[in-house]
Amino acid sequence: MKKMALVLITVLLSISMLAACGSNNTANNGGNTGTNTPNDSTGSTPDETAGNAGGDANLSGTIKVLTHRTDFISDGTMDKYVKKFQEKYPDAKVEFEGLTNYATDILTRLTTGETGDVLMIPTSIASSDYSKYFEPLPDTMFDNVYFPDQAAFEGKRYGISSGVNTAGLVYNKAAFKKAGIDKAPTTLDELYADAQKLKDAGIIPLYMNYGAQWPMGNWGDGSAFYVAGQADLTTKMAADEAPFQMDNAWGTLLTIARTFVEKGWVENDLNTNNWEMSKGEVAAGKAGMYFLGNWVIPQLVTAGAAPEDIGFVPFPYDNSGKYNAPLGSDYMVAVSKNSKNKELATAWVDFFVKESGYVADSGFMPIDKSEKADSPQLSEFQATNPTFIEGLPTDTKFSEIANKAQIGIGSGNYIQELVTAKDLKTALDGLNKKWAEAKKALGY
Repeated sequence: MKKMALVLITVLLSISMLAACGSNNTANNGGNTGTNTPNDSTGSTPDETAGNAGGDANLSGTIKVLTHRTDFISDGTMDKYVKKFQEKYPDAKVEFEGLTNYATDILTRLTTGETGDVLMIPTSIASSDYSKYFEPLPDTMFDNVYFPDQAAFEGKRYGISSGVNTAGLVYNKAAFKKAGIDKAPTTLDELYADAQKLKDAGIIPLYMNYGAQWPMGNWGDGSAFYVAGQADLTTKMAADEAPFQMDNAWGTLLTIARTFVEKGWVENDLNTNNWEMSKGEVAAGKAGMYFLGNWVIPQLVTAGAAPEDIGFVPFPYDNSGKYNAPLGSDYMVAVSKNSKNKELATAWVDFFVKESGYVADSGFMPIDKSEKADSPQLSEFQATNPTFIEGLPTDTKFSEIANKAQIGIGSGNYIQELVTAKDLKTALDGLNKKWAEAKKALGY
């Protein structure tokens, strides 16, 4: 395996790299089900108890976890984690609520306070607002982990990584073979040529999942920083009056996406959320590629793909043959500020990311720097010797400007509009106008 080139900074990955799973499950309108622990009267805090090595076996009560992994709820994987957790905390109970469109649904929950006890931090929340919604986690939880300060503000850490991701082309080797393609594309021209060969063979070249919305982030905010080779892209954008341009990473990514749509190299039905169905299509070779993260690989295997049929390489966004790739965190896991059982909730968070098996089951690289991923797909990816870019935490000003401008960073909705706009430059100009007006209104 070739040694990875790595730009060492800190980390940000947008929603498009986040392990997302929708299903037909509907989100229950459940509130906080936490109960006070017997030790609450002692005045101890999560920093002093939960999260320490070994835990406190006396922790008890019920907590509710809000999650995007509706598939892990329905297939019993979450129940498996709970049983293992109860080996440490016999009197603990854990309930789950799956949100099919987590990236947007959780924002509503934050405003209503219906956030359960444990949740994933949405990427659109400004770090300055963390204390409004989340409980600080103990420093002991962050020993030797990646991205310890990804969800930090003013010296307090509010979330811990649920897994390490990169992103690129996930492809079905059997579909490629059927289309007469003998290797993964290493340039943009090869990607376009392969897409046409797949289409000619009756195979959907790339399942974009336009209708699911959240995957569209890979064609914009989820990838712009590494395509640009600028880990601090959000800081630079916050200082820019017109950051969305045809001749920068935004234009590069969006032009590729628009080409795929215009050439008919994506799914025919763009408007329906077919995320779950798409996994079966790619697994069966009815679709050839995804532009997503390594986390989707085990989901394809679960959907019926033979592991040896799934490949993974960096996304060839130009014809240089040498590419940047992201290295970043999946969702950051947090304890709700509204939790009535913060100690048990904190214990669950620590267990979930380090001991439950969730990291391996999701196809992530471990968050512990001393552990190694065991995946042939990740080996294939790393053998291409990409330059890994670790993005910095999202600049607070960037988030505030985007929110003021009502640009749905992390949601994918504005990327949908840009991909299907009549004229991309005109659409980007409109986005820049909103951006500049928001900057002025905020005094930036």
